[in-house]
Amino acid sequence: MIQKTIFFFEMKSFGVCKWWARKLGISISKVRLGFIYASFIAFGSPLIIYLAMAWVLDHKHYFKLHARRKNSIWEL
Repeated sequence: MIQKTIFFFEMKSFGVCKWWARKLGISISKVRLGFIYASFIAFGSPLIIYLAMAWVLDHKHYFKLHARRKNSIWEL
């Protein structure tokens, strides 16, 4: 039962902690613990931030700016 629950949350997670861990270069478990500790200290408000980041990560293709490729001197 517990393994089934853990598997469900691992497969359906948004990947926010994984994304932050990759960007910061630290372990995923440290980021998750940070969110848990922050939720206890701030009475759950980091949960709102987490859900907002999950929404942005899910819709990040709308927010990406398409950088124009700069022409080199040889392509002028």
